[in-house]
Amino acid sequence: MNKETRINNRLPLAREGFPFIFIGIGLTVVFAFLGWTILTLITSVITIFVIYFFRDPERRHLDEKNAVLTPADGRILEVKDVGEKDNPLGRSSIKVSIFMNVFNVHVNRIPIEGTIKKIAYHPGKFLSADLDKASEQNENNRITLETVDAREILVIQIAGLIARRIVCWIDKGDTVKTGQRFGLIRFGSRLEVFLPADSRITAQVGQKVKAGETVIGYLT
Repeated sequence: MNKETRINNRLPLAREGFPFIFIGIGLTVVFAFLGWTILTLITSVITIFVIYFFRDPERRHLDEKNAVLTPADGRILEVKDVGEKDNPLGRSSIKVSIFMNVFNVHVNRIPIEGTIKKIAYHPGKFLSADLDKASEQNENNRITLETVDAREILVIQIAGLIARRIVCWIDKGDTVKTGQRFGLIRFGSRLEVFLPADSRITAQVGQKVKAGETVIGYLT
């Protein structure tokens, strides 16, 4: 299945979930046919959860100039000034970290329109994604985006304790739109956004956010 189909998904579910859903339905039918009530109930509950996990609702955002949207559903873990030494971009930035639990929508979306300049996958550990050290030590996928006015933003998909699969549907050189789907991470994780140091941040620690809708800051 090509990336355009996933990015422009018109179904209420992310297509990556279909294999898990079909397996769950199949097992439930088999167990029901055999009269194994407890196993039928267990697989039914698991299948319902998997359907819920892979939901992919449509999202619409206000078209505000220079607005940066959260790339993930979840809760703001941290808003932090980051110096050159601790910054993958090699310059001072503001880092916004978002934690996704297993009940959040896990489809990730582009924070602001531009061009994908670089994508770099880094293998690593699978520590709990809400820990600070997960940012540095866990498996991650780094996406560098150049805005239409030539500013760079870095988005990092970070695997977690349960999340063992990072999915990215975009490639280097792609032109992307604000709010466009670009990937997902299975079963709870973390995303980080590195914005220019002079950005005006509106996100607050503890705030609940929705990918493709909630503004986390503005480029100035």
